[in-house]
Amino acid sequence: MASMAQRLWKVANTAAVWMYRRTGGRVGGRARGGSPVLLLTVAGRRSGMPHSVPVAYVERDGAYYLAATAGGQPKEPQWVRNLRAASTATIEVGRQKRTTTVEVLRGAESEAAWKDVIVATHPSFAAYEAKAGRRIAVARLTPTA
Repeated sequence: MASMAQRLWKVANTAAVWMYRRTGGRVGGRARGGSPVLLLTVAGRRSGMPHSVPVAYVERDGAYYLAATAGGQPKEPQWVRNLRAASTATIEVGRQKRTTTVEVLRGAESEAAWKDVIVATHPSFAAYEAKAGRRIAVARLTPTA
């Protein structure tokens, strides 16, 4: 059974996704600190049902980089676990919807993306890794043709 906090988080997420879609990202299109936000929709790794969540991103060389910071929580967010099991996902940036291929980066490639893409663009993200006590996973989503 889900805790009260989990239920509240789910309701808040549903409202945030609805508001983002309703306003084309004018509401909910920026995170604290000004980071741009997209909507990520990926199939649940167990249920297969699509789940949508707002996620801050960095766009670089035609790809979208997502850092699984979970606000510095020790447990990584569900969406990155779902991405590991998926080959494709859908993103919405404003009113533009795109299908993407998914790569959750590993090793040196992940470390380079964390340092040279995520933290270089959003220096405030650096604190999340220490706060969480874990390596922050980085996913690269590349739009398909």
